[in-house]
Amino acid sequence: MAIVFAFFAFFVLFIFNSLTHRLCVQTEMSQERQPNVFRTINILITILLISSYIEVLFT
Repeated sequence: MAIVFAFFAFFVLFIFNSLTHRLCVQTEMSQERQPNVFRTINILITILLISSYIEVLFT
């Protein structure tokens, strides 16, 4: 179960990073601000994935 969820989490992070990149390009965001946006989104998605894994694990 953990291996399947790890692949799912990698896929979700990859999709969200590509969407974030499109957002940065489309809004013409400055190079100084982009790392903060990526970091924030990655941290929030990681927290969401960990909490959902814990919920699935103990259900």
